[in-house]
Amino acid sequence: METGQFLGLPALLIDTPLASAAISLHGGQLLSYAPRGFDDLLWLSPVSKRAPDAIRGGVPVCWPYFGRQGQSADAPQHGFARNTQWTLTDSNIDSEGAATIELALPERADTPLRLKQTLHIGHELHQSLTTRNTGTETVVFTQALHTYFQVGDAERVRVSGLDGLTYADKYDGDEHAQSGEWNLQDPRDPGRSDRIYHRTGNRFALIDPVLHRRIDLTTSGSRSLVVWNPGASGIAAIGDAPADGWHRFVCLEAANASEDTVSLAPGQTHALQQTIGAVRL
Repeated sequence: METGQFLGLPALLIDTPLASAAISLHGGQLLSYAPRGFDDLLWLSPVSKRAPDAIRGGVPVCWPYFGRQGQSADAPQHGFARNTQWTLTDSNIDSEGAATIELALPERADTPLRLKQTLHIGHELHQSLTTRNTGTETVVFTQALHTYFQVGDAERVRVSGLDGLTYADKYDGDEHAQSGEWNLQDPRDPGRSDRIYHRTGNRFALIDPVLHRRIDLTTSGSRSLVVWNPGASGIAAIGDAPADGWHRFVCLEAANASEDTVSLAPGQTHALQQTIGAVRL
């Protein structure tokens, strides 16, 4: 592991026989992950803002709340973790070439919650957020791993593992049932997606016929999955992404959000985890 830059952002750079990756200590954010033999599985905006603003792309850490759930209207979107400088607490590479990185979010006086992140970078990516309540009262929080998956064309990919689930749609404020695989051509509201799927399973697949690959996502400690793509009109309001950027990513976010909150008693911990891998089509 060495320090350097990734697309102009300061980063920890990892390159092993199994995979390459880049991690920003600002936001504790994974910027890139490419298992050997594959192009990057993650999308990073080429015009992303820099610190102290949040980075657009990779895997932003939304914590200790998702969106502004339960917060005032002027609260930072998705919490303070993605705008804070994290600390590298440990790193190693095992005999097979897999790297393990441990990061910690600095303690804050305004919350008893403490957060650590572990990244295991090999043929697959294993990422976990571990929250601990050091206080004397139960704390309710929400969270997400806001993963931007890189795709060949967002209008041609599909996502399995969601059929029959109920989702809350941010655009109309209502709930609907998913029929079949997710895609951006959904006749109910084509060309965009901002959905929180409730009471999900833990296995999903992003099928990409353009890049000829399938990205497999397995989650634990998560009862929600957010599927987001702003479409052509939505991305126009985003100042740190190119106008055609929406074609290049689909966000699948392992989350506990909306009705799926986490109640953490004093002394308890909670782990939100995801495993990401890729196979050729």
